[in-house]
Amino acid sequence: MTTVHEPATAVTAADLSVWPASTTEPRQGRLAVGGVPLADLADRFGTPVYVLDEAEVRDRCRTYHDAFPDAEVLYAAKAFLCRAMAHWIDEEGLGLDVCSAGELELAVTTGFPPERIVLHGNAKSPRDLDTALRLGVGRIVIDSPAEIARLAAAVGPDGHQKVMVRVIPGISAGGHDKIRTGTEDQKFGLSTADGYAQHAIARILDQPQLELTGLHCHLGSQITTVKPYLVAVRRTVGLMSRLYEQHGLVLPELDLGGGHGIAYRPGEPALDLTALARKVRTELDAACAAAGLPVPRLVIEPGRAIVGPAGVALYRVLSVKHTGDTVFVAVDGGMSDNPRPALYGVRYAPRLIGRAGTAHRTRVTVVGRHCEAGDVLAADVDLPADVHPGDLLAVPVAGAYHLSMASGYNLVGRPPVAAVRDGHARLLVRRESLEDIRRRDVGL
Repeated sequence: MTTVHEPATAVTAADLSVWPASTTEPRQGRLAVGGVPLADLADRFGTPVYVLDEAEVRDRCRTYHDAFPDAEVLYAAKAFLCRAMAHWIDEEGLGLDVCSAGELELAVTTGFPPERIVLHGNAKSPRDLDTALRLGVGRIVIDSPAEIARLAAAVGPDGHQKVMVRVIPGISAGGHDKIRTGTEDQKFGLSTADGYAQHAIARILDQPQLELTGLHCHLGSQITTVKPYLVAVRRTVGLMSRLYEQHGLVLPELDLGGGHGIAYRPGEPALDLTALARKVRTELDAACAAAGLPVPRLVIEPGRAIVGPAGVALYRVLSVKHTGDTVFVAVDGGMSDNPRPALYGVRYAPRLIGRAGTAHRTRVTVVGRHCEAGDVLAADVDLPADVHPGDLLAVPVAGAYHLSMASGYNLVGRPPVAAVRDGHARLLVRRESLEDIRRRDVGL
């Protein structure tokens, strides 16, 4: 066990750098978000619980509008989606990027305009395509040659559907091998290097019911530097130039995807959105001028960067165990509500809330309740030395890829989501109950 002999202090500006902007500490250790004490939320909704700051989500939507005033901004629903989230995104004027019939139907039945929705997916099912056509989705991103004939047949000779083509720009970028999607060795998109993308585009042009509006590329996730996006602009505009030479085709849209990196712990780098917008626009203008092409409308797809920093996960400590030199602090959640540390090695900065800790901190590993050695939420983090069962821990930057990737492991049930704003809290998604689990189990 390593004890750090530093006095306990109130939350500093550096500590709060990865928390929602509304976070305050009215009394030492008693953090509040959106004007609501986190400990009160844990008591009211139980733990684990996800807390989402509505104002933070909306502010981040507006930040994107301000940075990219001439671009189309699509929120990537895979990061987190519920009816309230779809409503907020709609009210803030963003479009939506979905990956399944489920995400699409949830959004449209909430009232989200289908023409502002784009459907993605490397292996879209017949249900995905049928639902997209039935609901009138704005664009469908073609990811494989097989989709062209299937989509054309589903649209029918008298129908019409706007499409884009996802291309592989041959750029390695992202925070982990499993979330790098711009290279030839992964499942997404069509290669420009071997001509598959060009061949697919020629086939689309032979289908009069399919209207090709642009190219799409997505480099990966957790990208914290601007340079990969600039390279992507040059390479995709280069392909646009070749398409113009071969087919006389002028594409009006260029979608650079998302993947904008955020900080999970104080001091970590994050993508500079202002620099990204300025440099991408300059690069796009220059590349199009050199190619003699009109500048296409830019499309971007942030997900994590909008909702990630708006979320906080709350847990209650169940046990504290000393094993050799390691102190394990076990909580009532784990990899079923946040698999990202196990999948991608993501590191978080949990904090004791609800009370002030002792004058000294100790190095601990926060683990979950599941029967897996890899069920670790935060390794080697500093917490007050007197942390004990019954305490509350809060994990910031928990808005993205937590509930959307949550599982039914050990049948513990997925946590609820509560929204906070202006001193009020309300339930958005209720806790998954044992009765919910039993009702799905229909065999005997």
